Formats: sequence, structure tokens, C-alpha cells
Amino acid sequence: MKILVATFYHFADFSDCAENQMPWKAYMESHNVRGTILVTPEGVNATIAGPEKGIHAVLGYIRSDDRFADMIHKESWSDDQPFRKAKVKLKKETIPLGVQVDPTQPGTYVKPEDWNDLIAREDVVTIDTRNIYETHLGLFKGAVDPETDTFKELTEWVEKNLDKNKHKKVAMYCTGGIRCEKSTAYMKALGFDEVYHLEGGILKYLEDIPPEESLWEGECYVFDDRVAVDHHLAPSQTASMCKACGHSLVAKDLKDPLHQDGVRCRHCA
Repeated sequence: MKILVATFYHFADFSDCAENQMPWKAYMESHNVRGTILVTPEGVNATIAGPEKGIHAVLGYIRSDDRFADMIHKESWSDDQPFRKAKVKLKKETIPLGVQVDPTQPGTYVKPEDWNDLIAREDVVTIDTRNIYETHLGLFKGAVDPETDTFKELTEWVEKNLDKNKHKKVAMYCTGGIRCEKSTAYMKALGFDEVYHLEGGILKYLEDIPPEESLWEGECYVFDDRVAVDHHLAPSQTASMCKACGHSLVAKDLKDPLHQDGVRCRHCA
């Protein structure tokens, strides 16, 4: 049986998140669903996997709370269960940026079908907000890769490389959209007027845009045992991960003289 993988996030006042931790985990386990849900005072961030009926039951259970009633999720499929356990973790933030921003005040959403036209414009600078072990596998054509090791490093990169008086239009994207909620809110707080981000992230773009019309180059890193998905959202047949440092690996990495399978890769060597 195919395994359904669902990714989702939603910002809401969730000050009682600790009270929901164990009930949510128990509900996941009772429906044979695994994965990780981060519950925080500002909302949730998650990737879960399991039988289709179980996934939809868990999503329905979460949406039964009015604060998450309009939560959007994205789906893909896997031949195998990519997670080992069901986890519901308490965190202070859905994803830490390192500075205080209001994620409910993000930049302008751009739907996947309008994304190509936006990033093809000469007056738009396109920024990948993900980390280097993710961008190593794929980028949008013409996008700038800040080569950060953590999301918190993005603010320092922005301050050193972007100027609100010079870079009038900035487009940002990430895997599922959550990092863009915070990064574009941060950009607006700095005084950048025209800040855009890809609604639903790379995963939604790959779902909606045919490969022959796509400006995506490579594969998309995902945070589970699949490592990455291709343009059809199928598990990658080529990407792997270093067991020593966790960096993503492509075919040329495996051929590097520094690579020792199961011991080290060229990135950590």
C-alpha cells in the first residue's frame, strides 16, 4: 500500500499548545500515522505519513480546532514509510529566524502559475531561503543561493547583500512556504516595499506546474527518509544523505575522492 505524505503549517494563537501535545500524538498513533508535528504558541509546522485514511483523519482532527479550520496541506506519495515514529514536539517557534517578526504580516503571495513570469523579470531578485544542504539538490533558474547553514543566518546575509534602495523587487521561496512567511515579514520590517513569495512553496509549484513549463532545476530536498522528490513529487532515485554530517549528496559527490560511503562525504571531510 502506498504511503501518503502530508506537509502543513499554520500560524495561529496556540498558547495552549502543550495541552494538545499528548492528545495529538495519541491520535496519530491510533491511526498508524508517523512523522513530526511541531506545536508552538504561534502555530504548527509538520510532515506526517501513513495510510491515506489515517492521514485525512489526523488532518480532520487538527482542523476540528477552529484555529486550524482553514489550514492548507500538501500531499505526495511514497512506497515506504519515511518516518520511524509519531512525534509531537513542543517548540517556542514554528521555525526560528533569530529575530522577532510578525509572521501574520508576510509579503505578497504569488501563485505557482504566476511565479515564472515574476522571477523572469530583470528587475526582480529571487532568493532561495533554504539552507545549503537543501539548495545543493536544486534551485529555481536564476535564483540567488545565500549558502546558509541555518535559517538564522539569512538575516545576516540579507543585511550584507540586499539594499532596499537598490533591490526594489524581491521574490523569496522555500520548500513548503513557512520560511517565506517569516523571511518576507522580516524584509518588510526592514523597509523593502515589494516583497513576494511563492504560495505553497516548491512542493506546490511542482504539483501544479508541468515539467515542460517549469523553471525548477534539480530535485527538492524533503525532511524525511526520501531525502528528495523529483518534479512529479516521487521519491528521488539519485539523491542520498551523508550519514556523518547529514548533507545531501548527488552522483558527483559519491565519485569524489574524499567520499567514503557510510563514513564521510566531501562536505564534511
